Amino acid sequence: MKRWGIAVIGCGAVSEFHLNAIRELDNAELTGVASRSEDRARQTGERERCAWTTDYSELLRHPGTDLVCLTTGSGSHYTIGLDVLNAGKHLWVEKPLAMTAEQADRMILLAKEKGVTLSVVSQRRFEAQHRLVKRVVSEGKIGKLMLVEVSCPYFRTQAYYDSSAWRGTIAEDGGALMNQGIHSIDLMLWLGGPVQSVYGKTETMCHDMEAEDIGLALLRFRSGAFGTIMSSTGIRPGFAPSLHLYGDKGTIKLEGTAITHWTVPGMELPELIDTATSGGGVADPRNISMQYHKLQLMELLAALSEGREPAVTGADGKRAVQLIEAIYRSSRAGSEIQWEE
Repeated sequence: MKRWGIAVIGCGAVSEFHLNAIRELDNAELTGVASRSEDRARQTGERERCAWTTDYSELLRHPGTDLVCLTTGSGSHYTIGLDVLNAGKHLWVEKPLAMTAEQADRMILLAKEKGVTLSVVSQRRFEAQHRLVKRVVSEGKIGKLMLVEVSCPYFRTQAYYDSSAWRGTIAEDGGALMNQGIHSIDLMLWLGGPVQSVYGKTETMCHDMEAEDIGLALLRFRSGAFGTIMSSTGIRPGFAPSLHLYGDKGTIKLEGTAITHWTVPGMELPELIDTATSGGGVADPRNISMQYHKLQLMELLAALSEGREPAVTGADGKRAVQLIEAIYRSSRAGSEIQWEE
């Protein structure tokens, strides 16, 4: 069994999910960590007993590094990601893949040219309830899909946005859709399929920040189904995200990690054996389970070993960013726009 050498670029809070996953997998080995902060890099490297540096290019020159986990701020994913791919390393990027679909396209093309794999963190696809719903919807057990509703009523304080100059900026962070809502948007696209048209509205209502703190959208899928999105960081005190699917034969409702309603003809709700729990990042972005990063990394390493595409591709990451961009464009234009892929 090949033991994959993995480096982590970025030593902030989200890196702990990746470090934990690497630590728990027998076929993974941490080759080094990098951070702009020397203190963070040293502390993390000494704790994990691996190489550490403030110059991430050193990790890219490490002959034992096969895969890089990129856990830096959103606005740096594109530039650092290009360096990783140019070095011929596989790349697993925290959401969003990039800040624009154009940037994502360039990353996807470069990965193809270099013959390496590009994947984005979409760990919520690996939660047991979502895997079950994906199978049920794909098999047509709730009939023709009519409507998919996504709601992300989160809360972030002004202090959260004031804690770093990049927070809440369009170029470096994004707003409630690009930052907080993107996982639910990814699930919507995974379950609902390709989009045909988008009508969106965004606003900054209760924070002093550049990006939106509330965004809404009405979608039409190519299948004929409708979709609705609401994502906000101004809903006090913050509530679990919800995902509701209505077919012409049945309904499934999820709140957070729980299935709260199950009408599937001829199928009782099976007992889910997934024991991981999650606060869902409702008011604290760190309050989520580490289990699902591990499950996604396991699948990614299996894909690399088998020479196939991973379950979550760079193209998947692009679609989520592309939909959010479409919502922004629609809001500026004040009209429905057609999906372009």
